[in-house]
Order: sequence, then C-alpha cells, then structure tokens
Amino acid sequence: MTALTQETVRSLAGFKGEDGPVVSLYLDVDGRRYVRPRDYEVHLEALLRQAAGRVDGDAATAAQLQRIESFVKAGVDRSRTRGLAVFSCRSPELWEVIHLPVPVRNQLVVNTGPHVRQLEAVLDEYERFAVLLADKQRARLFVFELGELVEKSELFDRLPRHEDDRGDRSRDDVRDHSAEAAHQHLRRAAQVAFEMFKAQPFEHLILGAPEEIAKEVERELHSYLRDRIRARLSIPVGASEAAVRQAALDVEQQVERAKEAELVERLRNAVGARAGGVAGLAGTVAALTERRVDTLLVSEGYEAPGWRCHSCSHVALKGRACPVCGREMQQVDDVVEEAVDEALAQSCRVAVVVGNADLDVMGRIGALLRF
Repeated sequence: MTALTQETVRSLAGFKGEDGPVVSLYLDVDGRRYVRPRDYEVHLEALLRQAAGRVDGDAATAAQLQRIESFVKAGVDRSRTRGLAVFSCRSPELWEVIHLPVPVRNQLVVNTGPHVRQLEAVLDEYERFAVLLADKQRARLFVFELGELVEKSELFDRLPRHEDDRGDRSRDDVRDHSAEAAHQHLRRAAQVAFEMFKAQPFEHLILGAPEEIAKEVERELHSYLRDRIRARLSIPVGASEAAVRQAALDVEQQVERAKEAELVERLRNAVGARAGGVAGLAGTVAALTERRVDTLLVSEGYEAPGWRCHSCSHVALKGRACPVCGREMQQVDDVVEEAVDEALAQSCRVAVVVGNADLDVMGRIGALLRF
C-alpha cells in the first residue's frame, strides 16, 4: 500500500506504459454509503464492462482489468478506507494501490499513463490542519490529515477553589489566583500547540473556545500559529471527535473554495490584462509546450479528446504529426489529464477547482504564467 503524497502523484504522473496501456481505477468504497461489499462491487463491474468494450478485446488490457477486479473482490479493509485508487500496467510493471480516507468519484481510465487528477484534487482539498479547543481548565488539540485524525493531545489544569484552602484565603484572593491559574493553563495550551506544530507542521489552525478565552489563547500563540488561524468556532471543549472533525472539515472546505476563487480571480485579471495568464484549452496547452506555466487551473470533471507525442511529451488538440519533433502522435481520450501530467512533470502547481462559474466561463481550464 502506498501513502498519498505530492511525490507519489508526481511519480505516477511521470510513468508511461510501453508495451501496453495503464489502467487507473478510482472506486468509492465508503461504508456509510455502501454497507456491504456487494454494494460497491456493482459499480466496479459496470466500470469494467465499459472499459472492456472500449479496448476491443485487447488481451493485455483485459488481463489488467481482471487483476484489478480480483484484487478488489478479495476484500478491502474499510476501517479507515473510503476511497480506493489502483494503477496497473504490464510493461513496465506497475501495481500501485492507494487507500484513501476520503471518498472518490467512481472512474476507470485506460490510457498511456496513470490518471492522477483525482489524487491531485484530494491533496488540494485536504490539507493538514489542527483544532485547538480550550476552556479555563481543559484544552484539547487535534491534528487532521486527509480528513482523518492523526494526532491528539489533552491538557487539564484544575482551578483552585475557595473550599480547597479551608477558608484561609479571601474569595477575592482565590478569584485572582484562579484567574492567574487559568491564564497559565491557556499559556501551556498554546505551548503544547506549538510543540505539536514543530513536530508535525500543519497548514491551518481552528480555535474552538468562548470569545474571551479565544482572544487570550490567540495572544499566547506563537506568531507562526496566529498566522495559520482560519476560524474561531463555538465548539465545547468536551465535544466528540466526530463533531470536531465535521466542524473542522466544514471550515476547511470554505477555506479551499476561497483559495480557488482567489486563483480564478487572479487568472481572470491576468487574461483581461493580456499579461500573465491564458484561458481555454488551446492557450493553456500552448503555454505548457512553451514551459511558461506556473499554476494550472482545471475545473473538476473537465475532459476533452486530444493528442500526445510520446517522443517529446508534446500535448496537442490536433494530430497527427507532432509540431515539435515531427513524430507521429497518439490520440488520447482526455487531453486535459495529459495537460495535468505535463504540468506536474514541469513542477507546476495544479489546482482542481470545484464549482467555480467564472473558470467555467473562461473555458474550464487556464494557467497563471511564469513569464
């Protein structure tokens, strides 16, 4: 089993089949929707039938499809897996299985290379983030990766009470002492959060505390963490892990949509100024050929047919002769995926944009340029 990282995606994007195609399967196996294995196996069988019809009896591809079917039907441990990504090729040998803690869109692609856009979308959507819950006595820190809890820590500092000192101190003294103890507790909570950040860095931080306590915690946080605060939520410090996770995922989704909207706005301004950006498939493919792309933006689910030269990796909308090296190009079902692969090979950033009408109007694909 392979871990999902940016390096994994780039490595897959750079892989090319030689004596046979690469089969890429994405399968939603989320137990919340598919209680029995048979419930998701029905979708697998439909995908396999469609793929078998497209490859027209090719024995090598049929063998890859059979291998994938046998693997999935042998059983999937769904205790932490909600989505499955499988990549198979005969030559050179490729068998890569990635268990994802988030669901995916059912899809089976037969192409010259692995179909990695859904993996890139998962990495884009689910960044590493932390949630710090606090009150005057208790603090809890959760760190989530790919939407799943990976680290947690808890701190409890009992406040002094008047009855604990047998009446030797005035209530005012006890109140002052309690306030100082609460302050020290929140300072310690901030320190614990920073230690966790140093050990396992996270991109975003969400604070869950009453307003007055949240402000005090924020003052005590290291500047690195203050800069990462994305929201303050009214979550009780004793909330269940499931409730914390869901609240945090809602915030992360809002953050991701805002980031995408900002990128699309930059693209729209650059295209309008005719400097620093291109929109539409033809202009974007041309910019990739010229190696001018800094960030590739693609609407989720966008596909289009095209051509790819396996001699020089040129991506084109029309074939058959490659305009770069003159060799014969191969027709591909989805040139958008080829553009994503090429962008990753050039170390460009790729943003899969969800439900943004502005990008759709511009042609569902575009690029911010280096020059």
